[in-house]
Amino acid sequence: MYAAIDIGGTKIAAGLVDADGALLVRHERPTPAVEPMTAVQDLLQALTADPSWGSVQAVGIGSAGPIDAAKGTISPVNIRTWRDFPLVERVAEATGRPVTLAGDGVAMAAGEHWRGAAAGCDDAVCMVVSTGVGGGLILGGKLRPGPSGNAGHIGHICVELDGPPCPCGARGCVEVLASGTAIAARVGSTSAAEVAAAARAGDAAALASFDRSARALAAAVASTAALVDIRLAVIGGGVAKAGDLLFGPLREHLKEYAQLSFTRDVSVLPAALGGDAGLIGAAALVRHAEA
Repeated sequence: MYAAIDIGGTKIAAGLVDADGALLVRHERPTPAVEPMTAVQDLLQALTADPSWGSVQAVGIGSAGPIDAAKGTISPVNIRTWRDFPLVERVAEATGRPVTLAGDGVAMAAGEHWRGAAAGCDDAVCMVVSTGVGGGLILGGKLRPGPSGNAGHIGHICVELDGPPCPCGARGCVEVLASGTAIAARVGSTSAAEVAAAARAGDAAALASFDRSARALAAAVASTAALVDIRLAVIGGGVAKAGDLLFGPLREHLKEYAQLSFTRDVSVLPAALGGDAGLIGAAALVRHAEA
């Protein structure tokens, strides 16, 4: 059994995952604006109180980034109260178990390759499109987190040189153009889900906002394909729940950007693990670390 923690700008989830990748226990809390560790501690208490806790061998954490896997710290762009926060140390102290940390996109890639849409694919990028945008790489059939645990952080590659400022400090990043936060902000809405409802009703501004997001994602996928020769892009996170509102224009725009012979056939699929991708992915990080 593995314990798993998924940390995002909007919510923090924790669960217990068995050796076959089945999520058996799941708890979730909103991400506190002031001290997020209070939510993590609350979730850990719920996990350690579970009758199955005795079978837990290790803890996997997928966190919004950037993170520093070597130091065990996290500095999520969208959680401003956490900078160089020693999360691995805190979780290890609370659980008495070894802890493996990676970016949330890396965790999602591990999960989707283990049990999801990227299963059986040796070369893929997996993306989390939610409050922010993260990603992870499967290359040569293996998870490639990089030395810092951030490899594949596609949300912070530039796709618009003179684009809007990104929370990371750069300009024109995929995140500032394609995230759920960006989709909502362009039309003065409170959430991407609200914009999706308006788009389904035919609202032109809402449709245009999703199209803008899809174009940025398509440029990022094409760039990744040109750089590391992937065959598949898997898109998950809250924004992916919009379905064809996102995937339809994304696939069309990808035809514009993926013009090289070895990038033209890159497929785009929705994540298969849905809202559980982060937790199953965090457990998959532990499997990867043990391999």
